[in-house]
Parts: sequence; structure tokens; C-alpha cells
Amino acid sequence: MRSLLNFLARYNNLIIFLILEGIAIYLLATGNTYHNSLFVNGIRGMTRGVEEKINNTRTYLSLRDINDALAGQNVALKNKMETMVKKENPLFFSYTDTIYQQQYIHSSAEVINNAVNRQKNYFTIDKGRLQGIQVDMAVVSDNSVAGKIVGCSENYSVAMSLLNLDFKLSVRIKSNGTFGSLSWDGRNNREAILSEIPQHIIVNVGDTIETTGYSAIFPEGIMVGTVSDFEKTGGDFYKITILLKTDFRKLHYVDIIGNLKKTEETELEKLFK
Repeated sequence: MRSLLNFLARYNNLIIFLILEGIAIYLLATGNTYHNSLFVNGIRGMTRGVEEKINNTRTYLSLRDINDALAGQNVALKNKMETMVKKENPLFFSYTDTIYQQQYIHSSAEVINNAVNRQKNYFTIDKGRLQGIQVDMAVVSDNSVAGKIVGCSENYSVAMSLLNLDFKLSVRIKSNGTFGSLSWDGRNNREAILSEIPQHIIVNVGDTIETTGYSAIFPEGIMVGTVSDFEKTGGDFYKITILLKTDFRKLHYVDIIGNLKKTEETELEKLFK
């Protein structure tokens, strides 16, 4: 009680001023229509501003749930497209599975750990064997190559990043279909090297590079990047620098692609090696 009295005694002039100011504003606002409308409109404007900030905050906080929902819908659509395509062309597929002769299955995941500054980089996703993830499944981000699964536990998986000296990928120049081998040289996390392209092939800066589908891991036609530079070496092949579409420093949500026919293909190929 004494503290309250001391406070009132110390700030009595300010308190009286604020009370009188409030009374003056009230009388001014209610005294005539013009000032009343200005006062009401001002209060409404302040209220709308506060409500807008609250709504923006709520929207920002719900982005994670929205992203998860969109990722789930995207996976469902991809699986449905696989099914529809195979149904429309049943004569081209003798393989029988439980998902309407579907070759690829899709799943979404979130990257929970990632490295880009080493010579051999890996990243971890939040799904494992219990969610259907297996070794040698392809990992893509925004429809571009990111890596491949190399290890799984029950609820987590580790993927070898494209930014890994051991990562090799069969790719082609989209404009002419010439294929070669893509690898990372350990230098720039935005670039990779395309080799084995003969020098008689016409190569242009800006050419799109995509997967060939020759491996049993990556489907055909997934974008890798674009040609940013090329040069003739001492041999018969170009050294082509590829600007990667995937920005590995921003890797967050990824799609996992599994080839249902991988075992059949690899077992057959072993007979001729």
C-alpha cells in the first residue's frame, strides 16, 4: 500500500495529465460527427494492423504443417501417376507386382543433418526401414538429383550426397541424347564435372543435363543441372562443368524414389558380367 501511495505521489502530475487528456479526447471524439468518424476509423485501422500481424504470425508458424501436407500430397500424386502410366501401356510391362505394374514408388522425407564442406559428404533423413526406405533408393530435391540411400536404421537413413567423391551418375545431354558420367571433383558445392562426352558432339552453355535411366537407382529424365562451361582436354573428350540445380546448402525436403524392379534388373545383369 505504501509503495502504491509513493508511486501516486511521485507521478501525480503525469497521472492527472493523462486523465485530463483522455477526457479531452473523449469529448472531442463524441462532440461532433467529423471527429467521431476520425476517431473510430483510427481505432479500426489500428485494430486491422494488429490483426494482420497476428494472422501473419499464425501463418508463419503453420508453414511446417503446410509443407508436410504438400509433401504428402506430392508423393501421393507421383505414385498415382506411376500407376496411371503403367495402366495405359500394359503391353510394355511383363513384370507383375502388387501395385498395378508400377515401377517406381515415391516417399517424402525431411533432411535433419547435412554436410557440404567435406570431400565425402552425406546427409541424414527422418525416415528408415519402418517407413519403407531401403539402401540404393534415389534421393531427389525439387525434381533434381540429390543423392542415394546408403544406410538405414528403423527410423532414419543416411544418403550419399552428389557432393561426394565416390558418387557417380550416368547422365545425358538432353538436346542430343549423348550420355556420359557425372562426378564431383570436391571443389565447388554448386558444380560437378561431366566426362566421357566426345569432342565431335556439339555442346552449348545452358544445355540441360538429366539422368539416363541406365542405372537401376535413378529414373530417366531427372534434371541434374545445366552446362556452365566446357573445354577440350588432351584426349578425345570434353571436360564439361555442370551448374547443379540442387543447392545443397538449402537441402530440406526431399523425395525418395524406389525402383520396384531393381532386384530383377541387377540379378539379370550379374549373369553377363
